[in-house]
Amino acid sequence: MRRRRLGGPSSTASSASEGGVGSSGGNMVQFYTDDALGIKISPTVVLVLNLFFIGFVTALHVFGKLYRSKLVPPGAQ
Repeated sequence: MRRRRLGGPSSTASSASEGGVGSSGGNMVQFYTDDALGIKISPTVVLVLNLFFIGFVTALHVFGKLYRSKLVPPGAQ
């Protein structure tokens, strides 16, 4: 973790550029380093797995509706 420089008129101008969008320090990249604990997977893999899970749950709902509609006699509704 970086420390802020104290004092000097240029410290406020440099701190705004250091914490801005697109800077390489202190942003989301620090979560994907070798120091992090747990399984190392990329955000793309997480996104794809989430989409597969959503598709699987949707398919189960559709199959459940189709299966239930075949079990109910035609005049029972």
